Amino acid sequence: MNEDLKDKNQINIELDEEVAQGIYSNLAVITHSNTEFVVDFVRIVPGTPKAKVKSRIILTPEHAKRLMFALQDNIGRFETTHGKIKDVQGGGGLPLNFGTKGQA
Repeated sequence: MNEDLKDKNQINIELDEEVAQGIYSNLAVITHSNTEFVVDFVRIVPGTPKAKVKSRIILTPEHAKRLMFALQDNIGRFETTHGKIKDVQGGGGLPLNFGTKGQA
């Protein structure tokens, strides 16, 4: 490929120190409209009556689908290396027994 064309197709992605620290979440709540998907990342703490949204990501439907495929690909590669991830029963619900038996 022509070097000039290759340089034009590259994106320089910066990651500042604060964002690089990441935010821990043990629950994601996903809603959608006809134009966007909203993913709220929540942290639930045992013994606390409130859970706080720590981050909100808003995606177009097309980008949400690309994210789904990227997650499927990465999960497949993870399981090839580390073994199958334990299936979560109920798939989309709240962990109702969170904190009572040490499950998350």
